[in-house]
Amino acid sequence: MKLLFKLKYLILFVLTPVVILIDQWTKQLIIDRFELGQTQPLVSGFFNLTYVRNTGAAFGMLRDAHPSFRVPFFMIVPMLALLVIGYVFYQLPAKDKKLSTAFSLVVGGAIGNLIDRIHYGYVIDFLDFHWKYVYHFPAFNVADSAICVGVAILMLDLAFRQEESVNASATR
Repeated sequence: MKLLFKLKYLILFVLTPVVILIDQWTKQLIIDRFELGQTQPLVSGFFNLTYVRNTGAAFGMLRDAHPSFRVPFFMIVPMLALLVIGYVFYQLPAKDKKLSTAFSLVVGGAIGNLIDRIHYGYVIDFLDFHWKYVYHFPAFNVADSAICVGVAILMLDLAFRQEESVNASATR
């Protein structure tokens, strides 16, 4: 039982720093090799590397908000979210590897973007997907990807748990 208790923390303390390190490393590569706004097509008509500075939230939301609101908001909210996630993580069953992984991805991504906000005042994005240069998905980064994958795992887990609960109630 002690090994299982430690497993969720092992996942947290291994996966979270891996996400942060890969995120910060890839962002540093972009800073070192690209000028702001520079684009390098990798898959013509579909995928570029493009150096973007995101002063807003996901997909640039709140980027036009006044800095006196935006800057403190993007410092305080992630820290509060990390505290809530920490509490929920602590409550997880020791053997729940799936949710431990999901929360670790979200925490790693949140910390990766928070590092950017503290260091630069914005988040560095560079993964630029589009359809023939007409329809662009907002640029994002490794931290954003980790958060999205973690949240997707959480949502799928919740959906399947609800389905199992409904099926169990129907068979009674």
